[in-house]
Amino acid sequence: MSTNSANGEANSSLLGRLRSPFEGPNTIGESRGFWVGFLVAVAALVVYPVFGDGSQLSLFMILALLGLSLSLVWGYSGVLSFGQVVFFGIGAYTFGVVSINFATPGGITAAVVAGIVGGGVSAAILGYFMFYGGVRDVYVTIITLVSTIVMHTFMAQTAGSEWAIGEAALGGFNGMPDIPLLTLGVEGASYQFIYNPFPMRIIGIGAFEISPFYYLVLVLLVGTYLALRVLVNSDYGRVMVAIREDEDRTEMFGYNVTRVKFIVFTLGGALAGLSGVLYAARNVYIDPTVFSLLFATLPVIWVSIGGRKSLLGAAVATLAVEYLRISMAGELALVLLGTLLLVTILVLPDGVVPWVHQRIVTARIGPGEDNGPNVPETSSEVSD
Repeated sequence: MSTNSANGEANSSLLGRLRSPFEGPNTIGESRGFWVGFLVAVAALVVYPVFGDGSQLSLFMILALLGLSLSLVWGYSGVLSFGQVVFFGIGAYTFGVVSINFATPGGITAAVVAGIVGGGVSAAILGYFMFYGGVRDVYVTIITLVSTIVMHTFMAQTAGSEWAIGEAALGGFNGMPDIPLLTLGVEGASYQFIYNPFPMRIIGIGAFEISPFYYLVLVLLVGTYLALRVLVNSDYGRVMVAIREDEDRTEMFGYNVTRVKFIVFTLGGALAGLSGVLYAARNVYIDPTVFSLLFATLPVIWVSIGGRKSLLGAAVATLAVEYLRISMAGELALVLLGTLLLVTILVLPDGVVPWVHQRIVTARIGPGEDNGPNVPETSSEVSD
């Protein structure tokens, strides 16, 4: 064997070991081409602020984290939740309250942690009473929907001066303004993620400004996506998928179905809380509209269109759908969302991204051809 051949095999083996945790039967994309495309997409997001509105895209990426939280809970464990915005809103309000009362670098950093924990704990409390109380199927969906309505109604009437936590007034429909800018670290060793602080100029392109907050959100989105790929391809992830496919049979095999659903629901709540923290930090403002029925419905639309069994589908669909929704005004945007959801359910029930992936796999293999020993069966990639 030549030296070049041996080096090639070693490099291939190294790349295989690096990719192994992120690949498995529950994700789309196990080929070198997929990962090259993934890196190209990330690189495009890195340079996007040079040519486009990075501030708006940062909002879409924050919402993509919310979409991923529902994909994890619904797509992989079969629990349809309209309550992700409850945990999103609790995370945002918790961050606002703590950061306003402790407007120091250490206090704001603690506020980030408190917001994530707030989302997770609220999901754990609701999930405990649902799952350990024997609530299943559509009744879980109803309870989470009612929770959203209750939170919206409650937060809307917190306008009086008595509705204040320390220096932070909840504000009712007026919302909570003056949330401090996101700062991580402690006094003397901290960094403030403000918008567009660094003006730059590239010959042939012109002047532009870069936002550290944008890149923080991008890192968190990519890192979360990769971490969830590892989770759903693990043994624990296989149990989650088994529960989604047949809860009773999974329980008969000896798995603690209730505990698994409770843990996944709590994790989804914490991820939604992180999204809420970033949302409040970006806008330096939060109001009860985050608990509205429209906002509660949006994650379901994103995940349904992209593919509820697809992490990639949830993220991509959130970016695309929110871009279209923001680009259109008023009722026309709602008509578009309804049409997209209806067409997806009737024509592509598994979602757009899995359908596109299947077309690519079919084109690569060729109709009627054997997959061959080195190409996994297309049916083995049940989701992403």
